[in-house]
Amino acid sequence: MTVMVEKITNEVKLLQKPELDEFLMWLADYEIKHFDEWDEEIQRDSQPGGRLQIMLNRVRNDISAGRTKSLDEITNNS
Repeated sequence: MTVMVEKITNEVKLLQKPELDEFLMWLADYEIKHFDEWDEEIQRDSQPGGRLQIMLNRVRNDISAGRTKSLDEITNNS
């Protein structure tokens, strides 16, 4: 744990219930906002010319060439 995270952790432990509830609500909102940003980044990166394009092309080529298995085939093969 970094020094800054440890400091924040110790401060959070000192909060009274109302302040802790307020902090946790803020943290949940913050997390949701950043999940949205991450989703948007993935969407941008998967567009033509995006950072994931090379990997997506490889996956599509593997599927077309029959070098993949369906998830059902993998999970039912016990």
